[in-house]
Amino acid sequence: MESKRSDLSSLRINRDAAENSSRIKKLVWTIIIIIIGAVLIIGGYTISQSLFSDEVEVNLAAAAYVSPSQTSAVLTASGYVVAQRKASVASKGTGKLVYLGVVEGDVVKKGQIIARLEDNDIRAQLEQAKANLKLTKADLKEAENNFNRQKELLKTNSTTQASVDAAEAAYLRVLANIDVANAQVKTAEVNLENTLIRAPFDGTVLTKNADVGEIVAPFAASASSKAAVVTIADMSSLQVEADVSESNIQKIKPDQDCEITLDAYPQLKYPGYVAKIVPTADRSKATVLVKVGFRKYDSKVLPEMSAKVLFLGDSGKAAATPMLVVPASSVVDRNGKKFIYKVNENKAVSVEVKTGRISGSYVEILSGISDGDKVIEIPNEKIKDGVKVKIL
Repeated sequence: MESKRSDLSSLRINRDAAENSSRIKKLVWTIIIIIIGAVLIIGGYTISQSLFSDEVEVNLAAAAYVSPSQTSAVLTASGYVVAQRKASVASKGTGKLVYLGVVEGDVVKKGQIIARLEDNDIRAQLEQAKANLKLTKADLKEAENNFNRQKELLKTNSTTQASVDAAEAAYLRVLANIDVANAQVKTAEVNLENTLIRAPFDGTVLTKNADVGEIVAPFAASASSKAAVVTIADMSSLQVEADVSESNIQKIKPDQDCEITLDAYPQLKYPGYVAKIVPTADRSKATVLVKVGFRKYDSKVLPEMSAKVLFLGDSGKAAATPMLVVPASSVVDRNGKKFIYKVNENKAVSVEVKTGRISGSYVEILSGISDGDKVIEIPNEKIKDGVKVKIL
């Protein structure tokens, strides 16, 4: 009987566990419904904003100065301004630098004394050589008179031929000593001149490599000595050296017109020409060095400045006056007048402009906007004064 009761109790339903399971299922379904509802609300809001928003999406373009020659360029290359005539001025002698008369930027003339080495010992050697020359010249008179006397005595048989020959030899020896003394004087003068460091050509001092008190020696004989005192360059020999890819070198020819733009002054355009195509290639870069000369330039052009070169086609005209341009698509024609749209506080604002030349896909703006102004690139029919815009 007891066993039957036990079996029946095992079949009893646990109502508490069933209620807990049902409660959990309801909670899960409630969370799922809430999440789905939030997604639908957010999606609906986004769609409604995109459908009913009055903002117009636009792209902006900048007004900028360009050269008309850019439209006729067949190739663009980068390079550096290099002085074709440049020298590190050094001394042939060794000594302490006691005078330096120039600094960076000074203009020097050919033969001008730039610096001077200590020369006390050289001057002493020169004075000694001059004294030796005087002493030798003093012996010349005695040797010459003795030689002439011996010749006269030989005519009366009052001396021997041997004495005459000896006197002649002594006279010739003195003449030779004079030549030696003259050479010693010249050597000392050359050594003294070598203490003076002169400009080898007209130019401008680029760098100062030594200071007063330092030892200057040819080829910098020691680690503490200087080889060059200054570096000068002929500023009339400036050219741009640009690397042109081997695959494009056929587009370049001697005397071809070019336009040079310095990175430091992007608004300035300098007319140039292909001065030389160096007849060798750089295998590591697969380029050929092209030297581009300036037809004219000013003091803003300095050695080692980075530059860009436009190689122009046959119809190109170098260094034409730069013009302020915007994309042609930015200009709107309304009742015979030209307008562009600027953006102010996220609103489109029309500005009347005066247009000029057309250069490719750009049009010149003569008045109305300035360099760097942002304009709507392609204004569509929705763009009106005061319309809200969204910049992409």
